[in-house]
Amino acid sequence: MDSLKGKKFIASYSGGKDSTLAIYRSISQGMIPVEIFTTYNIDKKRSWFHGIPQRILDRISSEIDIPVSLIKTTGKEYTKNMEAKLLQAKKMGAEYCVFGDIDLEGHLAWCTERCNNVGMKAYFPLWKESRKELVYEFIDSGFKTIITIVDKTRMSEEFLGQILTREVADAIEKSGADICGENGEYHTFAYDGPLFKNPVKFTKADKVEEDKYAILPIMD
Repeated sequence: MDSLKGKKFIASYSGGKDSTLAIYRSISQGMIPVEIFTTYNIDKKRSWFHGIPQRILDRISSEIDIPVSLIKTTGKEYTKNMEAKLLQAKKMGAEYCVFGDIDLEGHLAWCTERCNNVGMKAYFPLWKESRKELVYEFIDSGFKTIITIVDKTRMSEEFLGQILTREVADAIEKSGADICGENGEYHTFAYDGPLFKNPVKFTKADKVEEDKYAILPIMD
């Protein structure tokens, strides 16, 4: 990994465990974060996929001491706005964009194409590693994350709101769901750990049912 040392990067950040671990690994390898970005649903006023409000994202930025920018977009404009952000970061000296994907080939292809289109390199520090070992590494490194979204067709709603420990991860796997949630079984919000100066303060709203999902909204 010596070739990556000192290289500046931007990172795709969802607020969940995998993107957090990817950023942590990149920094541990000597890479320098320029900023991290979150795609933000302007219709729902929350981040896409993980549903984090802007004030919590601002709080995260303060605690990890890395600028967190928002790509405010609709689904229709998603690709165009993503590439515009990468171009902006390239002007700031970023050579790489870091992603937290593990083994979904469609994600690899889409993200790599976005980077290629603007002359930037895509970097996937977790790629093709054991899903279980990555979950364990995240937990054992000292990160804390709460399960905020559960696909009720893929795993039990009882996991909603639980802190992801080894025991909880093992219970998820034992239930028949993927331990890492890589297929969308669950999403998380990482709020403490070695990247953070202090735990990110947040509150939990009442559970929301939306189609097949049970959601625990994170509030400021």
